[in-house]
Amino acid sequence: MDHDYKTSKEAFVSGMTGSSVGHINMVSLSSLVSRLRLLETAQAEVDGGHQISIALYSALKTRLPPSKHLPFLGEVLLLVGPLLASVTVFANAPGKLCLILLVPTLCLLLLPRRETGPFLPSSLTHSRTSSRDSTALRDANTSGIISISPLPALTTYRSHMLLLTFLCILAVDFPVFPRSLAKCETFGASMMDLGVGAFVFSQGIVSAIPLVKNPQHLTEPLLPKVTVVLRKCSPLLLLGLLRTISVKGTEYPEHVTEYGVHWNFFITLALIPILQVLLHPAMVHLPISLLGVLVAISHQLALSAGGLQRFVLEAPRVGVISANKEGIVSVTGYLAIHLLGLSTGTLVLAPTPSYFKRRLQQLARPPTAPPRPRTPSSDSDSDDDVPDAPTRSPAPVLEQRRENDKTATELCSYAVLWWVFLGALKLFGAGGGISRRMVNIQYITWVAAYNTTFLLGYLVLDLFFFPSPLSKSIYSPTSKLKVHPDPDMLKATRHLRGRDLSAGGSAPALLEAINKNGLVLFLLANVMTGLINLSMQTMYMSDWSSMLVLSLYALAISAVAWTCRHRRLWRF
Repeated sequence: MDHDYKTSKEAFVSGMTGSSVGHINMVSLSSLVSRLRLLETAQAEVDGGHQISIALYSALKTRLPPSKHLPFLGEVLLLVGPLLASVTVFANAPGKLCLILLVPTLCLLLLPRRETGPFLPSSLTHSRTSSRDSTALRDANTSGIISISPLPALTTYRSHMLLLTFLCILAVDFPVFPRSLAKCETFGASMMDLGVGAFVFSQGIVSAIPLVKNPQHLTEPLLPKVTVVLRKCSPLLLLGLLRTISVKGTEYPEHVTEYGVHWNFFITLALIPILQVLLHPAMVHLPISLLGVLVAISHQLALSAGGLQRFVLEAPRVGVISANKEGIVSVTGYLAIHLLGLSTGTLVLAPTPSYFKRRLQQLARPPTAPPRPRTPSSDSDSDDDVPDAPTRSPAPVLEQRRENDKTATELCSYAVLWWVFLGALKLFGAGGGISRRMVNIQYITWVAAYNTTFLLGYLVLDLFFFPSPLSKSIYSPTSKLKVHPDPDMLKATRHLRGRDLSAGGSAPALLEAINKNGLVLFLLANVMTGLINLSMQTMYMSDWSSMLVLSLYALAISAVAWTCRHRRLWRF
């Protein structure tokens, strides 16, 4: 690559100050409010327009006959096209994009919604006998392994985050992409700064799956678990090494202050799961959210009082450590984000928000401690799905109903907490401002607050527009206490949940495909970004040429995701 162009390209993506937290958050908040308004009457404004495409898609799905499905190109046009336009040609005029998408959506909403039929009465009422029997069964199988059903809100959230990441890592190299959305140099808030943290946060959410299925995994021997994680993460470490070699060998433009001279995001992604496993013994005795906060506070103290911030900003790059100071120092901050995502995963993936906490309390209890006595009743005497029980032999995989209404309430509490905490940090100037470069405590809190709120929004919309008695708490009309469906009823009503998903409550097929192979697609996006930048001078291209390249790039990634939608290419 020409040396002069390499220097100009590095200057093109350096020295950015970003936008503001308020601007980024208001755009995203408008997307959720607008989607709510569209699905009820019409949608008006979105996070750059991509959420309104979800509403248009939902309007189509709920009005098309069950036998008809949108083709691949239709899904790309509705789901990927508006997102690409929102961060490029319509970045400074999102209202115009919303209006373009709003007209066909309004026309579709004038059509009658496709009926899916009522739920069976047996799925809504429970006798005293069934409640008593189901309670006894749960007591007997408290130590069992539960199955985790798909959560459409989580799928849509992760897929949108991945799509935005895929598009932005290439679009930032073109002038059609606003500089205010590019990564900040040291302090500041931008969409791409948020995207890096959101990637780690979502990785933490899905890392909760084995813990929610079987919390006893935390108490298993540490060495075998570390060995397994090292084996799974070794390909990422190898990819990080290969990326460093390829960048240096081709003189590819690089932003050194992002991670360092040799470090890159793949190395960070590989190290975080290893560090998480090392903290498993502590998770048995401390809430994961508290552990994440303690790691964040310790990281900030090391930055402020320990001199790491001065080291990152001022130390010359004279050795391997100082050459990669940003990547090394930020690992602890990204670990805190991962832990907060992991804590969120134990809330949204479990049958109820209290399920994982109660299982941890049982694990932390001494083996000789007697179980707490229970008074049998026809209804549950608490809102917790999993009561205390004596230790029993291992049980089979259990079918349990996820109560998304309680989960939404819990997520709302955490979202408010994170935003209040961020406001307090900014009020007292802790950390000197938001810094993705050092992943300080303000950045960690912002990422947690934003992602928790965004996930909450999707969950609330699912509850409001795709209501199902199988996803909400059910209370007795006489005692006002919660009743539990028996396991046989849950098995018998699986087809109802499937019907509810097919009626529009599930994530779009393309988003499901992207979510299934997100990491592989992320690797592919990085490779394609490098090849495109090596083959053309992107920073000098016109807007129309830029959009053509970006559109073909988005289409290629979507095609790979669609082709592989029925199989997982890499389990991580």
